[in-house]
Amino acid sequence: MVTQASVFHAIADPTRRSILDRLREGDGLAVNEIAGRFEVSRPAISKHLRVLHQAHLVREAREGRHRVYRLNPEPLRELDRWIEQYRRFWTLNLQSLKRHVEAKGKKV
Repeated sequence: MVTQASVFHAIADPTRRSILDRLREGDGLAVNEIAGRFEVSRPAISKHLRVLHQAHLVREAREGRHRVYRLNPEPLRELDRWIEQYRRFWTLNLQSLKRHVEAKGKKV
């Protein structure tokens, strides 16, 4: 089961976010293709991919001798739906604050 906490943990790291950004651009990349785009070791990239895989943010498939990774956006969609509740809450509250401040400004 994927939890919001595991998704937040996975996307908290800038390298993992960059990996997701790169996977968003294409049909899938092998580990070596991903690692070649970063200044960290291949084992470090493999660890990042493992975290992303555990959070279900990437899908892993064997294609010949290579492991190919593809973006799985569904956990991010679920996270966005959860965040949307707070986005609406703050939008409404900020609009109320704006009306209040503008009304006070007219009285002065």
